[in-house]
Amino acid sequence: MAPSLPSSLDSSSGSAVAVVTVLSKCTVYPDAASVLGDLKLSVSDLPMLSCHYIQKGLFFSRPPIPIAALLSLLKTSLSRALSLVPALAGRLVTLPDGRIVISCDGSGVEFSHAAAPSLTLSSLLPPSSDVPLPVRSLFPCEGVISFDGHFRPLAAFQLTELGDGAVFVGCGVNHAVVDGTSLWSFFNAWAELCRGGAPEPPEFRRDFFGGSPAVLRFPGGAGPEVTFPVNAPLRERIFHFAREAVQDLKARANRRAVVRKLCSDRLREAEIFGKLAHDPKATSEGAGAGAGAGAGGGEAGAVTTFRMAVNCRHRVRPRVAAEYFGNAIQSVATRASVGDVASRELRWAAGLLHASVAAHGDAAVRKAVAEWEAAPRCFPLGNPDGAGITMGSSHRFPMYDGNDFGWGRPLAVRSGKANKFDGKISAFPGRDGDGSVDLEVCLAPDTMAALLQDHEFMSYASAHN
Repeated sequence: MAPSLPSSLDSSSGSAVAVVTVLSKCTVYPDAASVLGDLKLSVSDLPMLSCHYIQKGLFFSRPPIPIAALLSLLKTSLSRALSLVPALAGRLVTLPDGRIVISCDGSGVEFSHAAAPSLTLSSLLPPSSDVPLPVRSLFPCEGVISFDGHFRPLAAFQLTELGDGAVFVGCGVNHAVVDGTSLWSFFNAWAELCRGGAPEPPEFRRDFFGGSPAVLRFPGGAGPEVTFPVNAPLRERIFHFAREAVQDLKARANRRAVVRKLCSDRLREAEIFGKLAHDPKATSEGAGAGAGAGAGGGEAGAVTTFRMAVNCRHRVRPRVAAEYFGNAIQSVATRASVGDVASRELRWAAGLLHASVAAHGDAAVRKAVAEWEAAPRCFPLGNPDGAGITMGSSHRFPMYDGNDFGWGRPLAVRSGKANKFDGKISAFPGRDGDGSVDLEVCLAPDTMAALLQDHEFMSYASAHN
């Protein structure tokens, strides 16, 4: 039996409390050998080597089968899913010439079974409250950096039984191997195999940027460090925006023709919180946008930056397959003065964001690639001046639809501590699938307190269970 996890912090006292115990841990291998060989990390993969493993997970109601049978089902279907996606079962290898590849050698992934008898759905999903700190204990790969995939599994999964019979399926996956599109595609395939389905394998070809010769070197073999303070105080909260609230915000953002002039006709239906580029069904050049001032506020003349990761699969020419497995994202930054964002109406900020993303077509993607090739570096996550917002994930990812493992859709989506800092926001779909949106917002404590006193913002956000 494996030892107890180091546990989380009690959300009220801050003292260490053992809430999650790992009962067993094993390696799950693909049920068939890979024929892929090595997969070179692309110019979109390499910058992620300094990022934490992505930590995402799903709450489910009590499964209708005994836990032993459930564990067997999950591990068997995971083994089959790894045969479809052998990249996750490999390891990172730095070749003598400095190139970093995924060796699809079948080394396997980690799978843990854990129990948290003192935790329940009601304690972990409280309405109108910050995300409880014990949620972090439900995820594997705490603090693991993607470069560490050289010597540890590229993915780890954990099933945690809660005290009320509900379960949580959490994962930690190397961010140099997957982006959000790829991660949820794998989750969907795993769930489909659990239900007896037969999902199609993804696309692994690495030639969509023309086989970049750029090499990201780490002298002495020492890996990169995370680029933001991982232990800075944060408050994390889920804000739910009902379908009606989203529609009202869209109407405000599109009320005048000035916004339409900034966007192509195919952008007009993009939702304000989303990034249409992440939608596997999307075929347009544009993406949705969100609006907001800097996380920490600031003087009126200061510059605030809104960054969002956009999916480049449909932006480059020729297009990359929607099923491409790997990172195919770039960061698009929109800048404005704090005074303008605070004083102008929502449609002005929304128009800036729409215009930034609409302009990020093939030429802009390849320009960003050329600039990176001229000076290879890891992606600088964080908010060093306190005046930035970074939007991650997407409300169009299939987090609820497609993730039924055989006993119903998930009850809620949550993420771990990974890659969180002041001003980090992640968009999730609302569970009802009606166009509602959940925003996971991480802010410095004083900034969060101020946001909760913003009556206009809170008139759109509602309690989330």
